Amino acid sequence: MFAIIEDSGRQFKVAPGLEIAVDLREGLEEGGDLVFDRVLLANGGAGSVIGKPIIEGATIAASIVNPYFKGPKLEVQKFRRRKNSRRHTGHRQKYAVVKIGDFNVPGLEVVEKKAEAAPVEPAASKETSSDE
Repeated sequence: MFAIIEDSGRQFKVAPGLEIAVDLREGLEEGGDLVFDRVLLANGGAGSVIGKPIIEGATIAASIVNPYFKGPKLEVQKFRRRKNSRRHTGHRQKYAVVKIGDFNVPGLEVVEKKAEAAPVEPAASKETSSDE
């Protein structure tokens, strides 16, 4: 079971229990809830529901794990040779880490995977050759 959602102009492939980093929002608290309502596609195992462009009435719930997470530092340097011109800037994007929870997609058929038993291999037969 998975879905593709859109958030802040980016698309994410999500599944229940998956943690993703979305852009920072104001007023988030750890343990709070966040709802994504721009669901583009959902698959429950039996078939897919595809939006045009979004699925009407579909929501995906998420809980906030870390409301303020800093991404990697990006260094930008500009240098013009023989001009004594140098510029150095940097950027560090802020994110919120959320854990995906329940899917609420109208018309989605969910198929539960059954635990398959490990295949049993027959015991190796020992054949003796008498070609000596």
